Amino acid sequence: MHETDDMSQPTRILGIIPARGGSKGIPRKNLVSLCGRPLIAYTIEAGLSSEMLSRLVVSTEDAEIAAEARKLGADVPFLRPTELATDDARSLPVVQHAVKAVEAEEGARFDVIVMLQPTTPLRTAGDIDEGIRLLLDTGSDSVVSVVDVGANHPYRMKRIDESGRLVNFVDQGFEDMRPRQELPPVYIRSGDLYIARRAVVMEQNTLVGDKCRAVVIPEKRAVNIDTPLDLLRAEQALCG
Repeated sequence: MHETDDMSQPTRILGIIPARGGSKGIPRKNLVSLCGRPLIAYTIEAGLSSEMLSRLVVSTEDAEIAAEARKLGADVPFLRPTELATDDARSLPVVQHAVKAVEAEEGARFDVIVMLQPTTPLRTAGDIDEGIRLLLDTGSDSVVSVVDVGANHPYRMKRIDESGRLVNFVDQGFEDMRPRQELPPVYIRSGDLYIARRAVVMEQNTLVGDKCRAVVIPEKRAVNIDTPLDLLRAEQALCG
């Protein structure tokens, strides 16, 4: 059982996999074959293998995705409204809709909300549980997965000013041609995990609160599929 901060009640943790039918970069992306399995299968498998999630649901407006998700063992208790499945639809309203729908069905509230995007198939059940435990153990209001930016460090980035001159993007006060190992660590969101307490999602209207912690995903597993090249990277990591 997962206990709340006061150790008096079990913590109810809802995992949500948002998977709409449309996609610009890769048509029908959530169902595209990755090493012989639909892309969404990897996130469903990780979520179902988590020791910390109380319930895992898939939010989709697409009947084919819903049917495939159920075939893979996922819970699809509703179909998402089509207005929450457009190219412009943001993640937050999708997550909020799912929380309201599942809570109305169960007649009880969840304490922690976990969004698991199917476009990050290399995330593991261990990553999910690590993030949830970090949230509960530290009293944070949210946890986000990140990856080291590597060679694309902001100290090495440039911009072109109004006169057309190439200048440093970050004015760090020294020549930035340093070895990578001498640069201070900098991270970017990887997309694998968005974990937040219910109040952050439903009342503060965000997935990332002020007291946010990070789970660092190894670079070799930090693949967020948006283009065919990303899909190729994921295939190389998964299939060899």
